[in-house]
Amino acid sequence: MNELHSVCVYCASSTKIDPAYFEAADRLGRLLAQRHLRLVNGAGNMGLMSAVADAVLAEGGQATGVIPRFMVEQGWQHTGLTELIEVGNMHERKQKMADLSDAVIALPGGCGTLEELLEIITWKQLGLYLNPIVILNTNHYYDPLLATLEQAVKENFMRRQHGDIWKVATTPEEAIDLIYSTPVWDESIRKFAAI
Repeated sequence: MNELHSVCVYCASSTKIDPAYFEAADRLGRLLAQRHLRLVNGAGNMGLMSAVADAVLAEGGQATGVIPRFMVEQGWQHTGLTELIEVGNMHERKQKMADLSDAVIALPGGCGTLEELLEIITWKQLGLYLNPIVILNTNHYYDPLLATLEQAVKENFMRRQHGDIWKVATTPEEAIDLIYSTPVWDESIRKFAAI
């Protein structure tokens, strides 16, 4: 079982989505706090980003947000977090979030969430991030992406071993179980980066 202290959660900032997604974010946040796992996220004050942070804080947990300066200038930051880290740009944000985390869980989201998820998968493929990555597939949201990734494996754009880079959960409880039970990778995985 992995020793975890903090979990990075990628998710949407949209407010116009099905309530089921907010319920999953709230449940995940409460579970993180109950396990004494610090939330690391993008510090947004709307949508699932805010919902998961609010749930963590409501349960007495710790939440660290990482946000670029230009977003703070727009007033997009959550003002009630345990810790707010300002960075220069989006690239620094993603690097800092990864550096602070012992695992990643991706809730549903739009282009930003998809981009974060695919980048961290790529980093793991290259041996740059070795920790568990879990896709929380609420309402089968990620089915098309998972099918695309499977197609990439099938057509030899990725190795079969790369299918082990991520795990898929259907409930917040399962996502938490998976971050504890998924083995941390060894840097030797780099030898599989090319196909």
